[in-house]
Amino acid sequence: MIEIFWGCFIFGVLFTLVTVVFGDIIGSFMDGVFDFLSVDGLDFLEPVTLVGGLTIFGGSGILLTQYTSLHMTAIIILSVCAAILMSILVYFIYVKPMKNTENSISHSIQDYVGKIGEVTITIPKNGYGEVLIKIGASQINEIAASYDGEVIKEGTKIVVVEVKDSTLYVSNFDS
Repeated sequence: MIEIFWGCFIFGVLFTLVTVVFGDIIGSFMDGVFDFLSVDGLDFLEPVTLVGGLTIFGGSGILLTQYTSLHMTAIIILSVCAAILMSILVYFIYVKPMKNTENSISHSIQDYVGKIGEVTITIPKNGYGEVLIKIGASQINEIAASYDGEVIKEGTKIVVVEVKDSTLYVSNFDS
């Protein structure tokens, strides 16, 4: 049985080392391989928690075999309990918080509606100009037209009223 414990432990350590060194490369090759594990209600079956549990099972089995006089059945039960406990801790302390922090910095042009900006190139009565809109920490220049059909001069504060055909239709903010 000690060979199984050593096998689990060595596999877990090697998996961790390979993941740390070649994680991005392997991730791109194996993209989607573990998608079957992301079934609703089974999101705790992440490779990190599974391999971590396997490593803990092997390591605790080795330690209990070497340093205690427990029967092998008790060692296996204690090792399984340690693996389950540590997998649960890894999931709730590391995996779940990391999943919750994943977000995208992308945005849709539809997000501009209601945003306040400034005209950088004068918008003619029946033409197009350019406005500067702040989204988060970034500033974006977009093509704009007058919503009210009025000339809006450079430097004027505006509000985005509508987005149509990738054009922001803006109105003077003071109006």
